[in-house]
Amino acid sequence: MSSKSNDQGRFFEMACLLALGETIAKFRKYEKVVFERNSSFEAATRAWKNTDENFQDNVLKAARAMADKLANLKPIMVENDDETIVLKIQKDEEGEKGDVRDILIIRGESGWEIGLSVKHNHFAVKHSRLSLSIDFGEKWYGVPCSKTYWDSITPIFIYLKEQRNQMKNWSDLPNKDGDVYVSLLNAFMEEIKRANSVDPAFPRRMVEYLLGEYVFYKVISLDAMRTTNIQSFNLRGTLNQASRTKKPNINIPIAELPDELVAIKFKKNSTNTVELYLNNGWQFSFRIHNASTKVEPSLKFDVQFEGMPTGIVFISCQWE
Repeated sequence: MSSKSNDQGRFFEMACLLALGETIAKFRKYEKVVFERNSSFEAATRAWKNTDENFQDNVLKAARAMADKLANLKPIMVENDDETIVLKIQKDEEGEKGDVRDILIIRGESGWEIGLSVKHNHFAVKHSRLSLSIDFGEKWYGVPCSKTYWDSITPIFIYLKEQRNQMKNWSDLPNKDGDVYVSLLNAFMEEIKRANSVDPAFPRRMVEYLLGEYVFYKVISLDAMRTTNIQSFNLRGTLNQASRTKKPNINIPIAELPDELVAIKFKKNSTNTVELYLNNGWQFSFRIHNASTKVEPSLKFDVQFEGMPTGIVFISCQWE
């Protein structure tokens, strides 16, 4: 992720935190709303202070549209009682461990919490790497990669190391798509098929890797459309709880996890993207790409949704 993209992500996190604080304070005493001041909070604060005021105003509008809608979805978030509400930006280390939630809303005494994954102008699900030192099967879904996989990818990464040592740019490679992308993705797809054949839990574990083990809402600000989208990922059935006095105004169903691999194949007319089809409506694309100008012996996936289960509720919030 570029420095600019990272800063944009951080200031949208801060905008969401501020908007949540404002919304919750409409229903309960403000002193009962606390911002946890960890290193991620400080980084988001710095990004926020370095942002143009007009831009701050826009992202606050996007965040406020989300916060107001979330109060209706999660009445327990704004229930007026003596519990302290803690608003927290998660540290990057949590994401590295598989927790996709950027922001947590926590009731301090009872331990109730809900998480938000916030995105500014993009829909990315995950950015994962492939390299000679990464056993993606073990890391993603608990099935170590086979000798066949390692034998297939080793010549590719040795070639990339040689090109790196010669200070080559990716644009210098004569057949990057055929020599690198297609060969690597073929090995990747075969390994996915093998893992599915030896572990019936593979489809579920793949989705759990991509989305994490917690229920959450995904919040996506689309500035050009002046819209904030909210998606529910209620994989455990705990996302839509009522408060003691009020029920949610929208029912959030459980999104059933997959238990079958339907297909994995190249996207039509593409040499750098494969599509993974699982049952129960789960579909993902994996676009492999180089994350830098200079050749390096690792490649990154941009994982996106191609299809979602009907149980994932999509809410669009317009703002002026």
